[in-house]
Amino acid sequence: MLQNIGPVQLLIVLVIVLAIFGTKRLRTLGSDLGSAVKGFRSAMSDADKETTDQITDFSKDADFEKNPSEESNKETSTE
Repeated sequence: MLQNIGPVQLLIVLVIVLAIFGTKRLRTLGSDLGSAVKGFRSAMSDADKETTDQITDFSKDADFEKNPSEESNKETSTE
């Protein structure tokens, strides 16, 4: 159905939309849509950074260089 739409039909639809809404309203609609997309992208970027920070924070919790037996030996030898 949409495959049959050509450039002439799109031009006719554009003229009708301009006649109904006017250029000023379409301009504000376009800028509002652009700012919404920009805000969405920045929110996604912030969420991605937050997720990456959380993942790296979780990997810092474990310390595999010292095991509990080494720590208990050091405590008993110092006493």
